[in-house]
Amino acid sequence: GDLDKVVNLLLSLSGRLARVENALNSLGPHTTAEDKVALREKKRQLAAQLEDAKELKEHVGRREKVVGAMVARYLRDEHLQDYQHFVKMKSALITEQRELEEKIKLGQEQLRCLQESL
Repeated sequence: GDLDKVVNLLLSLSGRLARVENALNSLGPHTTAEDKVALREKKRQLAAQLEDAKELKEHVGRREKVVGAMVARYLRDEHLQDYQHFVKMKSALITEQRELEEKIKLGQEQLRCLQESL
């Protein structure tokens, strides 16, 4: 459960950071200094939060190894392999799902911007 939450947090923060970076890169010449400063500050905060989330993921990874070692004492090899595969796949599938959701959001934002520009 913690792994799911941390993976979702990492993906959410990285998606938000990418959107802020895109907003910074697409600033026009008429953008106010306040807006530029606000976006830069938001980028700085998100980058710091992303680093914190990476440390949290490392902590969860260390705890996962400890739990895996304890589980290994009680499961036969075939069940242990199933458990390890489940943990790996769950994390990978959550990551893939979140990336697809982010791509959909980005595509929708781009479509909206294109429609507005027309």
